[in-house]
Amino acid sequence: MDVSIAQALEHPVSAQKTTDTSDQIKGSIKEAIGKLVGDPKVEAEGKSQQKSPKSDVKPKIASKP
Repeated sequence: MDVSIAQALEHPVSAQKTTDTSDQIKGSIKEAIGKLVGDPKVEAEGKSQQKSPKSDVKPKIASKP
């Protein structure tokens, strides 16, 4: 799959989307660890981390020239 630089610039990955995705992954890992060690508190923290975004900042939408 070849992506040109122009195509990549048209659809930049926003920092917010990346942050949300990483929080979901961290939450999933935390939930699995909680299940593995039998700690319901850690498991619950992981579940809540997956559901709630950490930032109220809205990503900027790139406008086409």
